Amino acid sequence: MENLHIVFWLLKDISWCMVWPLLGIIMIFPTLIISIVIAWRTRQFMSELCHNLAITVWIAANSYWMISEFMHFDTEILFGSITYKHLALIPFLTGVLILAYYYFYHKPKHPEEQETM
Repeated sequence: MENLHIVFWLLKDISWCMVWPLLGIIMIFPTLIISIVIAWRTRQFMSELCHNLAITVWIAANSYWMISEFMHFDTEILFGSITYKHLALIPFLTGVLILAYYYFYHKPKHPEEQETM
């Protein structure tokens, strides 16, 4: 499943690069769904769960950014100098916070915990 996930992710990003909006938007769904399933399946290992959740929000951010460019609202001003593209920072930063939680809080408190499956 992880290997198939990479294929969908690459197809999504190639579509973005080649400006093929229909294929790019369609590829969001299998890419995001599989990343959620992978995170769910690894939930018993905090290390895997946190990294897979970070990947899921990264895909969400990346997908929003792609859609904003395809729909041509990426450069529109939201307020001040902030554009709609900048809203992708919300899930990107969520991923950083998830990993910060794992590395700076959870891992030091559970040094005996197995890191991978």
